[in-house]
Amino acid sequence: MTGPLALDPARSALVLVDLMDRIVALPLEPRKGTEVLTAAEELATAFRTVGAPVVLVRVERPGVTDQPPGSGLVTGLARPGDIEIVKRTIGAFQGTGLDARLRELGVATLAFGGIATNLGVESTARAALDLGYDLVFVEDAMAAFTAAEHESSVRLDFPRLGTVVTADQVRFVAS
Repeated sequence: MTGPLALDPARSALVLVDLMDRIVALPLEPRKGTEVLTAAEELATAFRTVGAPVVLVRVERPGVTDQPPGSGLVTGLARPGDIEIVKRTIGAFQGTGLDARLRELGVATLAFGGIATNLGVESTARAALDLGYDLVFVEDAMAAFTAAEHESSVRLDFPRLGTVVTADQVRFVAS
């Protein structure tokens, strides 16, 4: 991981993946879902404070009339002005209009957090890279089903795709 990372709030967005009650409650590693949620909420507050967009992604099972209990975003996570995306695949770009929304806002850099590190977060990040976004991965705002899965993404894959930081390393600078 690097030292402090300066993001331009006019060109950056925070993308939080699958912070839903039923997912946050799962047994996760290397940290609990509630710890991921706390870090994500603090990041979201920081991004909102500087006027940078916050994207909240949640998954719905396709072809199912009723979603399982706990399929909404964690209560209190969303704020007015946030972009809410409902995905029906592992990643958040396919068929959601997310890319168009981000381009309308002039976003070039995406900072990621959420659950699971190696699934929804990594899939969304890989699609974002293919679309030309710069990527930042906030390691302590993520968790997976096993520590090994989380570590594999954070130590092997993410450094090849973008910059890995901790939440306290994220800073903002004017453009």
